Amino acid sequence: MPLLEWISIVAAAGYGAAAGSLLPRAVYRLSVEPGEPWRSSCPRGHALGGGVRGALGPATCAACAGSQEPPGAYGRGQGALAVFGALICAGLTAAVGPRPELAVWLLAVPVALLLATVDLAVMRLPDMLTLPLAGGTAALLGLAALLPGAGGSWLRALLGGLALAGAFFVLFLISPRGVAFGDVKLALSVGVALGWYGWGVLFAGAFLGFLAAAGYGVTLMVTGRARRNSAMAFGPFMVLGAMAGVALGGLAA
Repeated sequence: MPLLEWISIVAAAGYGAAAGSLLPRAVYRLSVEPGEPWRSSCPRGHALGGGVRGALGPATCAACAGSQEPPGAYGRGQGALAVFGALICAGLTAAVGPRPELAVWLLAVPVALLLATVDLAVMRLPDMLTLPLAGGTAALLGLAALLPGAGGSWLRALLGGLALAGAFFVLFLISPRGVAFGDVKLALSVGVALGWYGWGVLFAGAFLGFLAAAGYGVTLMVTGRARRNSAMAFGPFMVLGAMAGVALGGLAA
């Protein structure tokens, strides 16, 4: 592998780690039950502030850390998001290479990680993330399609988003407990990303997501942590399938 490609992969890993390290506070603030307002204070009641500083960063509270009331850090697994961000961004860079759409995937990774983590915590996919992710991915891929070296089709990406969202909407109508409406909205972004590289990639990415979810569900039942009719967050597995499918599509393009 040429030196320049190694440098690109290492740089992407650094970007992914930095982006992932900024997500814990957003995860904490958005991980609330439906109908509840987003959190605006730490567990001890200290205000987190507004703007970007109040929304992004480590899940720590300076007021708690500087007083006698613990904990200064209230988020769990904060380092995991940085590790996942680094691994995913490095993997996508290695698979896709220096194509215009790589920038789109790297920009989408932090939002996808945030969605997956919030869904895993409270089984909720906030509209404030799913809808902008779908629109932003579609718009940026449209720009990428105009550049030389693009490895996919923008029209097929749009059709892929509609097709996968339509399929998930049918599943939602059949089994609202198994597939939530938030999953339908997330399917727009997943379908756009996978459809960019072709219908085969769309099918493979969707299938991998379902396969991973099925394996996780069986594991939970075997270990006694869930029953057959227990609800389960599907968003993380959609994101996993999308990342795997995009990597496969990038390798084949």
